[in-house]
Amino acid sequence: MKLSVLCRFTAFSIVLLGAAVTAAAQVLTGADLLVAERLDLLTGKRVALITNHTGRLSTGEPLADELLRRGIRLVRLFGPEHGIRGLAAAGAGVSDSVDVRTGVPVTSLYGRINKPTPELLKNVDLILYDIQDVGTRFYTYISTMALCMEAAAGSSIPFIVLDRPNPQGGELVDGPVLDDSLRSFVGIAPLPVVYGLTCGELAMVLNGERLLGGGIQVDLTVIPMKGWSRNMIWNDCGFLWVPPSPNLRTAEAALVYPATCLIEATNVSEGRGTENPFLTIGAPFIDGKVLADELGKLGLRGLQFSSTTFVPSGSKFKGQQCRGVSISVTDPGLLQPTKVGLSLLVILRNLYPGDFQMRKTSFERLFGVRGLYDRIMNGDLTTGDIPDFTSESTAFRETSIKYRLYPAGKAK
Repeated sequence: MKLSVLCRFTAFSIVLLGAAVTAAAQVLTGADLLVAERLDLLTGKRVALITNHTGRLSTGEPLADELLRRGIRLVRLFGPEHGIRGLAAAGAGVSDSVDVRTGVPVTSLYGRINKPTPELLKNVDLILYDIQDVGTRFYTYISTMALCMEAAAGSSIPFIVLDRPNPQGGELVDGPVLDDSLRSFVGIAPLPVVYGLTCGELAMVLNGERLLGGGIQVDLTVIPMKGWSRNMIWNDCGFLWVPPSPNLRTAEAALVYPATCLIEATNVSEGRGTENPFLTIGAPFIDGKVLADELGKLGLRGLQFSSTTFVPSGSKFKGQQCRGVSISVTDPGLLQPTKVGLSLLVILRNLYPGDFQMRKTSFERLFGVRGLYDRIMNGDLTTGDIPDFTSESTAFRETSIKYRLYPAGKAK
């Protein structure tokens, strides 16, 4: 197993990329650095690229298009959930195809397979990964990354991660570490709900701590960003938000997603079919003012709740009037996603015990622990005794510190 991190970035390269980055931009991604300085890593190689619509340079040009323009031999594209162009609905299978822009064959890793087979990698010398992540364990792009790392290791193929910002920053680590018995495609490894790492750093943890299937390790290279630091959330980076999935439409929603995605396991709408999914929660049986008041009493840090009504155009309660809450982030640095998510579930169950429903399997797969479902649904859990998972998240933080590539404060 070999691990390398390519950090060199010259003043000349910055000049070359200057026209490519908007005036507000402060951060250059691993893809930018690859194209500016390290195409030698790909020269003469048959390259497979795992990517989607978020895999773009600071110019806005898709990385796949630029690699072909630069003469790189791109032999296959692998697409994650939502497809290579990011348009498929959550959970919808995606078929294999040929990319209309590049003419390169596309193999879906969210359809008949979720891991490249040895046959698919037979004519591949190198695998690149370039997808924007959201820093949450149950967002499936990191599962695709982990499974592709396993496949690369099994076929003795080097694996390169082109790093991108974590929209939640690199400091917050929150929630329980996944129970090993609950591993699935929405929980691929023993990680906390919010893991406080970029995708490149996470790849290093998975590899270095032997968290991939069977403890296998891959020949891993991470090409880091330039100008990013751990205290930076998305709006500090100078990038426009490109929704990594159809219903994660804003960077603000990405901050709240680790909490409100738990609503997916219930019969309450998480806002799909509205303008603000994951920032809008409700159902026909809810009194929005009561729910907002109850949440407000908890003093949940960094958030504001206000009553709202909405009519979803799809998903749960299509065409029906729902009442609930609209969520606004007032201070990203104060967020406690696990506490928010569990508090919301407890309040909904205790306010509406005859109407509120939650699917045990779905909740446990998302949250990653056993036992809590029964406590919530039996009314045994109150907002005053929400479990504290600090010891688990702290232990993971301490393990992962040695894999951090970026400073805590302002990047040099």
